[in-house]
Amino acid sequence: TECRETIKKICDSFAVSPIARDIIETASLVNGAGVGIELARAKHHANDPYFLQPMDGVDSTGYRASWWTQFYCILWRSWLSVLKDPMLVKVRLLQTAMVASLIGSIYFGQVLDQDGVMNINGSLFLFLTNMTFQNVFAVINVFSAELPVFLREKRSRLYRVDTYFLGKTIAELPLFIAVPFVFTSITYPMIGLKAGVSHYLTTLFIVTLVANVSTSFGYLISCASSSISMALS
Repeated sequence: TECRETIKKICDSFAVSPIARDIIETASLVNGAGVGIELARAKHHANDPYFLQPMDGVDSTGYRASWWTQFYCILWRSWLSVLKDPMLVKVRLLQTAMVASLIGSIYFGQVLDQDGVMNINGSLFLFLTNMTFQNVFAVINVFSAELPVFLREKRSRLYRVDTYFLGKTIAELPLFIAVPFVFTSITYPMIGLKAGVSHYLTTLFIVTLVANVSTSFGYLISCASSSISMALS
């Protein structure tokens, strides 16, 4: 309804404009003349801005740009939006470091006895829950906030849905790799988990996968929700 009201306002404003009067006069002259005059006038006005011309560069799908061009532009725009808000990145990393230090302090220096095994199980549980909920809530408002802009640009055939989604997620991927890295690098040695580079890298890989799956789940909720409040609920 809002879109239709906006369109009606634009059409009403155009109807009383000088350009509209010129078009009406031109159309009346063309309709009143013979076929030869009509063709002549059509040829004369072929380059006028208010005559519809064939759209050059539009393929059969209706997009002016190729898939790769759309993907590159969306990726670049999304990356710029990430760079324009460096404080958010710093806060995310600081929050991760503080939570990791807290968990590492609680479970500091575990040994492999009966109590230590139980405590390590508890610490691994906190590994997963922290990476899950932290990353879900980090992206749960992304698509809900940008939905009006996306719908307008999608209706204008500026880009496909898949290029938008891939560009958006890949632009934010470095942060969702850095957060698990910071978290695991702090808690792993503090808790005293199994020593060795290969064991550390295996843990880091699994925690990164959990974080990115959680991010995808947050995107799913964000896409399925019509508002930020609904997504949070």
